Amino acid sequence: MSRIGVAFRAFFAALGNAEKARQIKAALAGGALPKIDAAAKTQLPTPSRAESEKPARSEAITLLAALQREARLVDLVQQPLGQFSDEQIGAAARSVLTGCAAVITRFFDLQPVTSSEEGASVDVPVGYDPNRFKLAGAVSGVGPFHGHLVHHGWRATAVKLPTWNGSKDAALVISPAEVEV
Repeated sequence: MSRIGVAFRAFFAALGNAEKARQIKAALAGGALPKIDAAAKTQLPTPSRAESEKPARSEAITLLAALQREARLVDLVQQPLGQFSDEQIGAAARSVLTGCAAVITRFFDLQPVTSSEEGASVDVPVGYDPNRFKLAGAVSGVGPFHGHLVHHGWRATAVKLPTWNGSKDAALVISPAEVEV
């Protein structure tokens, strides 16, 4: 468990239980901790399997749900577009793209794969990672390669997706049905 997880558990344990608060205070003071009685330990209630398992949700569903909730992305791509003019589609896409950018910025720290400017001359080493560089044009041999950067690429330096805390039955729901009463 991470230090942050331990800190949260300790905080809530101390908040809800005076005895736990005393034990945590003693541990932080560096004093001797009370010994755990093996017989007492076996008497502690163990959570049932259903209580200990948190509902699972795919991170992809979490991301898609956020893109729908904040940018209405699913609504736009599922909408039959034949009945709308290019101007109407463009106007709708502007707000969707702005919302999508906000979600992506919040969930991922995006940085260019390479610091070179687009159009600059770049060298790609022998044994390059094809997940970092995509070569186009007259490619032959094993390299090294020299060319002009067409696109700097993107990489996530952090992923900050929220943890699902809903029910198991709703784990695959991207957007709830809206009912006006």
